Amino acid sequence: MGDPFANDASYVTVPLGHQRLAPEESLARSRAFLDTMRRRRSVRAFSTEPVPFALIEAAVAAAGTAPSGANQQPWTFVAVGDPDLKARMRAAAEGEERDFYTDHITPEWRAALAPLGTDPVKTHLTDAPWVVVVFAHAFGLERLPDGGERQFKHYYVAESVGIAVGLFLASLTHAGLVALTHTPSPMAFLGALLDRPRNERAYVVIPVGYPAPDATVPAHALEKKSLEQILIQATSR
Repeated sequence: MGDPFANDASYVTVPLGHQRLAPEESLARSRAFLDTMRRRRSVRAFSTEPVPFALIEAAVAAAGTAPSGANQQPWTFVAVGDPDLKARMRAAAEGEERDFYTDHITPEWRAALAPLGTDPVKTHLTDAPWVVVVFAHAFGLERLPDGGERQFKHYYVAESVGIAVGLFLASLTHAGLVALTHTPSPMAFLGALLDRPRNERAYVVIPVGYPAPDATVPAHALEKKSLEQILIQATSR
C-alpha cells in the first residue's frame, strides 16, 4: 500500500536530520540526564534573588518543542515578574485555597496532602522572581479579516500541554533553577487577571527561581517509586 497522504497537497515532508550516537555516548547522556533529574525537587521556599529572563525564555523554547495533537501546540506560557501582579495573583489564589481547605477538601485528599505540608498560604507566588502560568487552548481561535472569529477543534489538549510542561520543568532543572507545580482550585481567575482570550484555560501555575537559603523539602517527597515498580518489559506469551 502506498503513502495514504501522497495525494494531499498539504502533506509535505523534509529530511529528518537525525544524529545517531554511539551506544556508549547514548547511555552516558541518558545517565547524566537521569542524575540531574533525580535532584529535581518541588520547592515552596524561594529566594527573591532575580533570575535572568533569558533562562525563562530558554525553558519555554524547550517546552515549545513538545509533540502535540495535530501539531496544534495548544499552549501559552505567561511569565509574570511584576510584583504588583504577583501580589494580586497570590491574594486571589489564597482566597480560593482557603475556601478549598475549609469547605471542599475531602478527608482522603487532606490525608494525602498531609505529608507534603501544604496549606492556603502561598508565599511562593510573591517570593519567586517569576511565576509562569501555563494556559491550555481548549479550542482554536482564528481572527478573520472582517474582525470576526473562527473557532475550530483542538486534539489531545491535556496530553499535549502536559508534555510541554514536563519539558519546561526539565529545562529549568538543568539550568540550576527550582520550581513548583501549583494548581489553585479553581483557577478561572487567572484568565481574567492575565487578560487571556476565551479559548485559554489555566492549566498550572509554576513559580520559578532559586531556593531560599533555608529551604527544605518534605521527606515524603523524596520517596519515588523504584524502577521495578514503574517499568514492565512486555514479552509474548
